[in-house]
Amino acid sequence: MAAYLASITNSALSIYFIIFTIGALGYVIGGVHIKGISLGTAGVLLVALIWGIIVSYIPEFRIGDQTIVLYSPALKANYSMVSGIGTSLFVTSIGLIAGPKFFRTMNKSSLAYICNGIIIILIGTITSIIFLHIDKNLSPEMVIGLMTGGLTSTPGLASAKEAAAQIAGTVSATGALRDPDQLVAGYGIAYIFGILGVVLFVQIIPKILKVNIPEEREKFIAASTITIPSPKRALKKLDPLTFFPFFLAISVGCLIGSIKIPGINFSLGRSGGTLISGLIIGHYQHIGPIDCRMKKETLNSFRELGLVLFLIGCGVPGGVNFIGNVKLSYFIYGAILTLVPMIAGFLIAKYVFHLEVFNNLGSITGGMTSTPALGTLIQTAGTDEVASAYATTYPIALVAIVLATKLVILFA
Repeated sequence: MAAYLASITNSALSIYFIIFTIGALGYVIGGVHIKGISLGTAGVLLVALIWGIIVSYIPEFRIGDQTIVLYSPALKANYSMVSGIGTSLFVTSIGLIAGPKFFRTMNKSSLAYICNGIIIILIGTITSIIFLHIDKNLSPEMVIGLMTGGLTSTPGLASAKEAAAQIAGTVSATGALRDPDQLVAGYGIAYIFGILGVVLFVQIIPKILKVNIPEEREKFIAASTITIPSPKRALKKLDPLTFFPFFLAISVGCLIGSIKIPGINFSLGRSGGTLISGLIIGHYQHIGPIDCRMKKETLNSFRELGLVLFLIGCGVPGGVNFIGNVKLSYFIYGAILTLVPMIAGFLIAKYVFHLEVFNNLGSITGGMTSTPALGTLIQTAGTDEVASAYATTYPIALVAIVLATKLVILFA
C-alpha cells in the first residue's frame, strides 16, 4: 500500500504537474482586482515564489521506502530550462510584433527611449555604489546581485558571475572575501520586489495621473499608425499556422546572442539575440519567396505562454533562495534599487523628453528589462503598440547593465 501511495504521490507531484498547477493558481490570484489594480500574469510569479519557499523547507519527504523529491539541483536545472524557453517565446513574440513598425518609426522619441534606458541603468549603478560605501558589511557581489535583481536583469547577473569567477577567493577593498555565490543570493532577494514593483507601477501611475485610458489609447494608436508595405510578389507559407518564422527567429537569435565581443566578453545573450532577430524578421516579413508574416493572435498566444513559463521558471528557484539569504537591510536595498531608477526614469521621460504616458511606461519596462511588466502594460493600455518603446529601450539597457555590473565587480 505504501509503495502504491508513493508511486501515485510521485506522479502527482511531478514537475509537469507543478508547473501547470502553479500557472492555473497564478491566473486565479492574478484575476483578483482590488480598486482596479491586479497582479495579472504576475500572479503566477507570486504562486511560484510561495511554492519555492515551501520546498526550501521541505525539499523531499518519505513514504515508506520511497523518497519523494520536491526540489533538488537537478530540478533547479529543469526550472532554468523552463525559464529560458519562456524568455525566448516572449521576447521573440515582442520582436515579431514590433518589427514591422520598429525601424520605420525611428524618430526623436527613439532617441529619448535610448537615453532613458542608459539613465535608468546609470542611476541604479550609482545607487549601488552608494550602498557599497555606506554599508561596510555589504560585499560588491551582494550589491550587484541586488541591483540586477532590482532591475530584473538576468543577463546582467550572468555577466557579473563571469567577472566574479575571475576574482573568486581574492579580498575586496573592504577586506571581505570575494564570493560569487552572493550574486545569486542578492539577485533572488531583490528580484521578487523588482518584478512586482514594476508590474504594479505601470498600473498605478495611470490612476495617479488620472489618465483617461480609452482616450489615451485612441490618441496613442493614431500616433503610432504607419503604413507597412506589402510584399511585391507572391509568397509561400511553409505551414498553415505560420510557425516557421517564429522558430527561425529563435534559432537565429540564439546565434546572435552567443556572439561575444573580444576583450570585454560581452554578448547580448538569448533574450537580446532573439529580440534582435524577431525585429529583423518582423521588419522584412519574408526570406526570398518564403512568407514570414505571422497572425497577431498566434504571436499574442506565444507571448503570454512565454511570460508564464518565464515566471514559473524564475519564481520557484527565487523562492528557494529567498528564505536562506534574506535580511531586512538587503530587502530594503533591493526595493530602493527598483524604485529609484524607475521613478527617476519616469520623471525624466515625462518632464525632460516629454513622452506620452504609454510611451513613457513602455520605455520604463524596457529600461528595467522587465518582461512581466510589459505584459501587464499591454493589458492596462489595451494595445500591444506599447511594445515598440520596450523594444527600443531594452537592448540599450541590456548592454548598459552588462557593462556596469562587470565594471563594478572587477574594480570595487
